[in-house]
Amino acid sequence: MWKEKLMPMTIGVVLHMPFVKTLLSYRTGGTIESKYCYSVWLRHLTMLNTVRSGIPKRVAELGPGDSLGIGFAALLSGCDSFRAFDVIKYWNVERNLKIFEELLVLFKNKAPIPDDKEYPKVQPRLDTYAFPDNILSDEMLKDALSESRLEAIREEIRDPDNPRNTLIKYYVPWDDYKVISPGSVDFLYSQAVLEHVEDLEGTYEAFSKWLENGGIMSHSIDFKCHRTTESWNGHRTYSEFEWKIVKGGRMFLINRQPYSVHQQLHKKHGFSILKELPKIMANNIPRNKFAERFRDLSEEDMTTSEAYMLSVKEG
Repeated sequence: MWKEKLMPMTIGVVLHMPFVKTLLSYRTGGTIESKYCYSVWLRHLTMLNTVRSGIPKRVAELGPGDSLGIGFAALLSGCDSFRAFDVIKYWNVERNLKIFEELLVLFKNKAPIPDDKEYPKVQPRLDTYAFPDNILSDEMLKDALSESRLEAIREEIRDPDNPRNTLIKYYVPWDDYKVISPGSVDFLYSQAVLEHVEDLEGTYEAFSKWLENGGIMSHSIDFKCHRTTESWNGHRTYSEFEWKIVKGGRMFLINRQPYSVHQQLHKKHGFSILKELPKIMANNIPRNKFAERFRDLSEEDMTTSEAYMLSVKEG
């Protein structure tokens, strides 16, 4: 086990160096590709429509990363407004405009949803990756993609700091749920973000405040090691001290919290889970090799490598 830990800990020591920390803040990955943004949004929208038909009006995203592209896809589907919450501003206007125009082409062409062959790591999986005509009719797309509406969206992308903007708002950094009014969102989603959040308690509290009663949230969560060990769940073998070394200068590597913590926080903050789609992988590490805090995890927590969770805020 020490051999497996040695390289990640060595890299962690290097990442503690100040000049390396600066380099770490430039990219997050994923949303730099328009097709990725298109795929992620339409997957979340499709899952939403398994429990509630239609297009949500007031949408929010936690952790958009390199662009606001997933939110742009929401707007191009006909959503009225998009709110983005992040801790570091990774995106820029030029990239956002490029992603927006590429997304527009995908929607105008009613392109199929990029599937598991193109994005094998993206959750949730769907039964079909055909364009969702049953959700986005030609008439709805005509309204959503009208030239006047598209130009209004472009104008806000070009001038993101304008206080008069109504379609797109971003909050970077956000550290308090009071940044927006309570109950001002009806659909909230995140994509491979919650495993990076250190203050999960405060984040779920914010979700509960932001969503209206009956609002839906949709989260894809990755519990794997994120390349910190050879074993997919080897990150739980590190002691707290060792983990601090591995993290290095990375503010948000992974929080190492298991699936059950998210289930508990849903319940604590007034959410009822409508759909759970855990992905199970074998645990090949003896329990006595795990750090003390992880040795008593349930079998479900030990073997859940990813999960998709769709839930509703109870009134």
